[in-house]
Amino acid sequence: MAQAFDARAQQERLVSRAQQALALAVSQGADAAEVGASVDQGVEVSVRLGEVETVELSRDQGIAVTVYVGQRKGSASSTDAGEDSIRATVERALSIARYTGEDAASGLADADLMARDVPDLDVHHPWALSTEEATTLALECEQAGRDVAGITQSEGATLSTGEGVRVYANSHGFVGSQKGSHHGLSCLLIAEDGQGMQRDFDYTSARDPEALRAPAEVGREAARRTLRRLGARRPATGTFPVLFDPSLAGGLVGHLMGALAGGALYRQASFLCERLNTPLFPQWFSLEERPMERGAMASSPFDGDGVQTRNNRFINRGTIASYMLSAYSARRLEMETTGNAGGARNLRIDAPQEPVEALLQRMDRGVWVTELMGQGVNGVTGDYSRGASGFWVENGKVQYPVEEFTIAGNLEQMFANLIGIGDDLDTRGSIHTGSWLIDGMTVAGD
Repeated sequence: MAQAFDARAQQERLVSRAQQALALAVSQGADAAEVGASVDQGVEVSVRLGEVETVELSRDQGIAVTVYVGQRKGSASSTDAGEDSIRATVERALSIARYTGEDAASGLADADLMARDVPDLDVHHPWALSTEEATTLALECEQAGRDVAGITQSEGATLSTGEGVRVYANSHGFVGSQKGSHHGLSCLLIAEDGQGMQRDFDYTSARDPEALRAPAEVGREAARRTLRRLGARRPATGTFPVLFDPSLAGGLVGHLMGALAGGALYRQASFLCERLNTPLFPQWFSLEERPMERGAMASSPFDGDGVQTRNNRFINRGTIASYMLSAYSARRLEMETTGNAGGARNLRIDAPQEPVEALLQRMDRGVWVTELMGQGVNGVTGDYSRGASGFWVENGKVQYPVEEFTIAGNLEQMFANLIGIGDDLDTRGSIHTGSWLIDGMTVAGD
C-alpha cells in the first residue's frame, strides 16, 4: 500500500508554496498573479477471472503560476513544488508574459468577488483500505457477476480509491484550499448466444466509501445489464420518440452546459449565442447548480478564479436564465462572472418526475437507448448524431434489444421536444437526472 496521505500536512505545504510563488512573482515585476497547486494519491486494483491483474499506486502533484504584467499574461507549470522549481516556474511565466500580446479581458477576478464563506463541505472521506482488502472487494464484485447463469466471460472488476488537496491563491490576498476524496468500484461482463457476444457494465462511486453500493450488488447488476442485451437486432428506420437512460441524459445536460459556457459563446462557437432570456425547454423544466451542497461530487465554495460560488439557475421554467461564465469570459462578453471558472458544480433538475414505466407508456412505440457511441455532436450548430444500442418499445412495453443503429436530431429541437423526466435518478456523478423522453428523433436502423 502507498504511504499514508497526511491531507492536513499537504494542505499546509501547498498553501505555503502558493504564497511563496505569489511573493516571488510580485517581487519580480508582476502586477498581479495567481497560483493553483494540487496533490493527489490513490490506489487502483483490477482483477479478472478471479486473479489480480494490476495494482497501481499513484501520486501526482503540480503547481501552475499565472502572472499579469499590465494586460499581458504568462503561465507556466511544474510537477515539482520545491523552492528551486517554484522560482524557475515564476521566471518562465514572467518571461512568457513579456512577449505575449495585450488582452483587455485578462487579469484576476475583482477582489470584492473573492470567496469569504469557505465552509467544510464534507467532501473528504479517506478510506483506510489495504491492497489486500481492495483486492478482496474487487474479487467479490466480479465473482457475484460471474455466478449469474448465462455469463460466459469477464473483462474484470476494478476498485479505485483516492484523496487529494487543491489550493488556489492570488495576489488579492485570497487563499482557498479544499481536501477531497473519491472512491469507485466497477465490473464489466460478457455473455454469448447464437448471435454473438454482448457486454455491459455497472459501477458505483461516491465521496464517502460508506455510500458505495455493495460489491456483489454491482456485479449482479453488471450481469443483468449484459444478459438483457442478448438477441439484439436492428430497429426500424423512421421518426420515433427516444428514451435516454439516466447516464445518457446526463450527457445531454453536458452538451447544454457546453453551449452555455462563456468560452464557446465569445468564440461564436455555440448554437446558443445571443439566446439569453429566450425559451429552450418546455416551461415545466428548470436546471440549476448547487455548489455548496454538502458531500456532493463537485462541491466547492470557490471557483477557479477564487470567486465565491453560488446557486445558479441556468434554465428557469424553460427559458435560458444564465450563461456559465468565468471572470475572463464574462469580460469578453461584457457581462459579470457567474462563479463558474472550472465549470458548473452539482447540476440538479427541477421538473416533475414520473416512473420509467409511465414514460414508456407515453412513448408507445420507439427506442429506449442505453448506450451511445461516437462523438457526433456539433456544438456550433447543435446537430446531434450518435451510434446507439438499447431496446425496442411497442405498445409501451419493451419488446427486444436493438443495436447497430443511429439516432439523430438537433439539440435545440431535442430540448424543445422533451416530453418527460424519469424518477430513476442517477446520483453517481455531479449531474443528477433521471431518464429523458424526447419526441421526434430520427432512428436509422434497417
